[in-house]
Amino acid sequence: MSAAVISMLAVFGACCVEAVEALTIVLAAGTTRGWRSALEGSAAALAVLGVLVGAVGVPLIHYVPIDALRVLVGALLLVLGLSWLRKAILRASGHKAKHDEDAVYEEARASLAAHGSKGPRRDGVGFAVAFKGVFLEGMEVVLIVISLGASQHELGNAAAAAGAAVVVVVTIGLLVARQLSEIPENTIKTLVGIMLTSFGLFWVGEGSGAHWPGSDLAIPVLIGVFALVTAGAIALLKTQAPAAATAGELHTHGADQQAAP
Repeated sequence: MSAAVISMLAVFGACCVEAVEALTIVLAAGTTRGWRSALEGSAAALAVLGVLVGAVGVPLIHYVPIDALRVLVGALLLVLGLSWLRKAILRASGHKAKHDEDAVYEEARASLAAHGSKGPRRDGVGFAVAFKGVFLEGMEVVLIVISLGASQHELGNAAAAAGAAVVVVVTIGLLVARQLSEIPENTIKTLVGIMLTSFGLFWVGEGSGAHWPGSDLAIPVLIGVFALVTAGAIALLKTQAPAAATAGELHTHGADQQAAP
């Protein structure tokens, strides 16, 4: 039960982060090119992502041996988790500019405005930008949902956690009406990175035949260990002179979205 609860929290947190980034682009597309095209592009991307979850996740649960699945999933989560942690540590210690949703929003608006005026009905540019933003950010969500859901045989609950995160972020987005810069995104990324890394190590061990003391209770212990290591790394890097943060180092949608968060 503890593993299932923690994995659902990891899915929820990861999806919140990606939904914030995707919603910023959708809001920019909607206010600049028209809401109809932006919403249609977003809906199309969500539909494609939903099909991917069903097409890939369900066969994994039913046809891949559980030990092999856990090693595969664990390795994937380790890669994702360590990538999130590395960037979160660099941002928290001042060695990398933090994600600025205001800058992402304004850059997206300027880029969209450069394409000229929107059409009288549907706008292809607005549709494409919204679709790309939701799809690219959603692909990482799909990987996390499938990985955590399939390894626990809880694909439905993982998908529900992802859906709940989207609802929460969209609700907040409607309230602020423009961007989501007040959400402590780097803190969420740090916590989720710790969870993903802990689950990854746990499942690689289980799938390889290792027996963790306390079974699932080893997961909170691993989370605590990685949290201490992360805090130590941040404290150590803060004692070193950070690199100068320039405008080009801002985590903009165009520059950093192609990589992991």
